[in-house]
Parts: sequence; C-alpha cells; structure tokens
Amino acid sequence: MTVHIRDAATEDIDFLAAMLLEAVNWRQDQPPATLQSIMKNPDIWHYLSDWKRSSDFGFLAHEAEGNPVGATWARFMTADDPGYGFVDEGIPELGMGVASTHRGQGVGRVLLEQTIRAAADRGLQGLSLSVEDENERARALYVSNGFVIAGRVGKSDTMMLTF
Repeated sequence: MTVHIRDAATEDIDFLAAMLLEAVNWRQDQPPATLQSIMKNPDIWHYLSDWKRSSDFGFLAHEAEGNPVGATWARFMTADDPGYGFVDEGIPELGMGVASTHRGQGVGRVLLEQTIRAAADRGLQGLSLSVEDENERARALYVSNGFVIAGRVGKSDTMMLTF
C-alpha cells in the first residue's frame, strides 16, 4: 500500500484524537473506550490536549485519495505530569495510531520512521513510548527501529530510542 505523509497541523486534532482512540483500543478482547471517556481521562488526554504546542510534532499518513489512515505525534511531558512512557523532560513521548482497517500494511512503519527522522533532525536526544505486554506487533515494530526497554510501568514497558 502506498501512503503519503504530511506534517500534522493544529486542525488535525480530531483525526489525532481518533488515532489516540485506536491506540487505546488496540485489544479486541476488551470493551472499547469511547472518545468521550479518553477526553475525560487526564492520563490519556494529556497526549493531545492543547494540540499543537510549539514543541509538538507529528505526521499523518493518507491514501492517494486523501483519506487519512494513521498518525504519529510526539510531545514533551513533565515530571509532574508524565506519560506512560516518560523517561525525561528532554525526550518527547511518541504516540501512534493506525486505523484498524489499515493495520499490518506498513503504515505504522512509515509513520514511525518519519517521526524518528524528524526527531533526529531537530537535534533531540531520543524518543520514548509505552507498549503493553501483549501488543506484540507494535513491540516488534519498535524493536526493529532500535527502541530498547528503559523501564516498566504496570503491564507495559517504557521503551526508548537514543540518537
């Protein structure tokens, strides 16, 4: 599948929220969260609240027809309000979601690689993220791009890529 990548803009917040919801609902064996429920949960919604801050960056993948199918975003978190994959205030945490209809087609890999290049081009120290134990497909993608386990929170590993 051929996808086109573009920078995520302020007006992309609705699609980014939909992709955050896809990321939260990756498991098929649990009742799905709703957009309203994640927007009311500060531990999840802080990944996108007030999008797009000056230090935020991200990308959208879309089909040739223009339909968006996935997104990545990176945001700096603070020690007072850390994300699940927080390692340091100087390292942004990565979020990613791919529409369920387009998973397993390389969309996530293209988005992840673009985000890694963008972070390196910005002179950042690295990227961090959180991945749940049973999300083997995502974990394999992150490992294949150089992420290593940097810590553990609950049933998830905090992973980091250092530049």
